[in-house]
Amino acid sequence: MVRVIRAMGHDAVKEYSTVVRGAPISVTEDLVMDGYDLVIDVRSPAEFAHDHIPGAINLPVLDDVERARVGTIYVQDNPFRARKIGAALVSKNISAMLEGPLADRKPDFHPLIYCWRGGQRSGSLASVLSQIGWRCTLLQGGYKSFRRKVVADLAAVPSGFTFLCLSGLTGTGKTRILQAMSARGFQVLDLEKAASHRGSVLGAQLDESQPSQKAFETRLWGALIKFDKSRPVWIESESSKIGNVAIPDKLWAALKQAQVIEIALPLEVRAALLLEDYADLIGAPEIFAKNLTVLTKLHGKEKIAKWRELIELGDWRALALDLLESHYDPAYRRSSKRRKRNVRAHHDLPSLSQEAMGALVDDLEGGYGK
Repeated sequence: MVRVIRAMGHDAVKEYSTVVRGAPISVTEDLVMDGYDLVIDVRSPAEFAHDHIPGAINLPVLDDVERARVGTIYVQDNPFRARKIGAALVSKNISAMLEGPLADRKPDFHPLIYCWRGGQRSGSLASVLSQIGWRCTLLQGGYKSFRRKVVADLAAVPSGFTFLCLSGLTGTGKTRILQAMSARGFQVLDLEKAASHRGSVLGAQLDESQPSQKAFETRLWGALIKFDKSRPVWIESESSKIGNVAIPDKLWAALKQAQVIEIALPLEVRAALLLEDYADLIGAPEIFAKNLTVLTKLHGKEKIAKWRELIELGDWRALALDLLESHYDPAYRRSSKRRKRNVRAHHDLPSLSQEAMGALVDDLEGGYGK
């Protein structure tokens, strides 16, 4: 039998309790981690790549080409013919699922299935699987209802948290410190990880493209709903945009109110850390040189030519020092003057050794808790 749940509201919890053994849990938490053997997104691969429920896998009943074909026939030719062709394609694809990724599932297999609006695509797969004997749950309203939940939560949830911000000049290892804090049990909202970007003008990652704006927001939502509001959430100082994605307005407003803990490191140490963090660009010098073009308006052609010459010579230390002194440090100071920041503490570190970082994390835990 196919059951249906809603993605929002008390009715969803009530209805959900009729299909899952044990005490009811919130649908928000359920969609992320509990209650189902598998969360199946039956939309096309392009729709799935744009954004999806965390933890879902993509088993499309129509791929991108098939979906476009059926849609074109529906609009330009004949809806009946489109449905008939679509049914044949869906049947073929479901057959492939049963012989492939679903072949080894046991009799008690219980998936959550969703499509764009919770209509025909998810219903078609759920109908076949339920006939086999598997217990299927449909997400009423599909991805669209989930998306509404994400937008609503990101507008309301941030105000309930206390945010603490690590700040400092480029190369002070803020991301590494946050990673060490996370390993020690601190609540860390890693904005750069969610954005797949290092946050600076040259911060695009060569081995990973940025998520869509919607997928970025889903990543932030997925992190925030797991946090305990009675404990602080640590972030790294960022601009409102990280590469091509923007921090949602309500979250950005909350982050701007965060108390700031400034980190400082010697210039030489920062340059060495910068080279480690940008190892992918160093391994692709032609791309590095090309990316510097975006800084021409700020620094002029002569400075860009000098940096490119250092790249050609492989003098990475000199390049890192000059980028810090000529670009990153002045940019940080200009930004700091524009913002009214609530600086609560300042930590001067001699290095970012394990010992120094461990001592800093101890201090932060003692001063602010985790």
